[in-house]
Amino acid sequence: MDFSKPALLNSTALPAQGVWPTKDPFLFCVHHNDQYPKGNGQAGPNASLAGRHIGSDFSNKDQWSMYHGQQIAGFPRHPHRGFETITVVQEGLIDHADSLGAAARYGDGDVQWLTAGDGINHAEMFPLLRETAPNPIDFFQIWINLPASHKRVPPHFSMLWAEDIPVLRKSDAMGKTSTVRVVAGSMDKETAPSAPPNSWASQPGSEVFILTVEMEPGARLVIPGHSQGLNRSLYSVSGNGGVVNGEQIANRYLSELRSEVTVELINGDRTGRYLLLQGKPIAEPIAQRGPFVMNTWDEIRQAYADYQRTQFGGWPWKTVEPVHGMESRRFARRGQEVETPPKG
Repeated sequence: MDFSKPALLNSTALPAQGVWPTKDPFLFCVHHNDQYPKGNGQAGPNASLAGRHIGSDFSNKDQWSMYHGQQIAGFPRHPHRGFETITVVQEGLIDHADSLGAAARYGDGDVQWLTAGDGINHAEMFPLLRETAPNPIDFFQIWINLPASHKRVPPHFSMLWAEDIPVLRKSDAMGKTSTVRVVAGSMDKETAPSAPPNSWASQPGSEVFILTVEMEPGARLVIPGHSQGLNRSLYSVSGNGGVVNGEQIANRYLSELRSEVTVELINGDRTGRYLLLQGKPIAEPIAQRGPFVMNTWDEIRQAYADYQRTQFGGWPWKTVEPVHGMESRRFARRGQEVETPPKG
């Protein structure tokens, strides 16, 4: 196969901490990689919180943060409207609770895809269940936009359990291996579980394609091209960079690629991790303030007014940072319906 056709459009360095740059239809991407200590028996850290700005701790002190959590790390009750969150967990557990009364505990390879739509309150907490060993967590949170026609749809979340997500283990001619997880879209005739029904990813022609990739040193991986005119972003998350169709890419960089070009990615001389986000641009005006993403500023003002009036359904939980017990069992509960991962 000929990989001489240029694929790289431009590159941007990723910040040392905080939000990564994205392209339409994606709004936001952040990588949380926290080396949490042993738990205290109540899902919090068995460590002093002195020196942290509790309530807004993004310090990465001792390689972990409490974020907005007071006693349990994570993101307590907060609202969203007009877009979706995609939470791709590599390691660790997350507890979801929302204003509809739904709950979930997921992680260790699972993905939660939440359509905020017309409005939802939810919490994302990181329960530290192990009391005799550290509790690391490693995940991406990605925000993907909704078109104007879908911004006020009923909120809904789907669990994409690890057991259902295609994992491709690709060996090159030298026997070096790349492990690819297909979070959205298809690769090598393997198709990811369906996104929620009102997602942009569920609309014909959106060509939303999300991969996480881990490559051995020197491994080669072919990523197929798609239609022209999509936004395709390759994030070099860790390692020593690599080469894309003959052009060098650095570690901790976003590389924007031509979506129609088939890519040969050659990893550097260390184990490399990559994230690929691709989709057809929605190409509509964006008005964004905090947790709300609409098309006009009048709609943003309406979102704030609606939230003050309705609280998007209120909050049926006893605390703003709920967790779901001290067992590691993964589940999702909506009303009386309980969903668990398929047995492998």
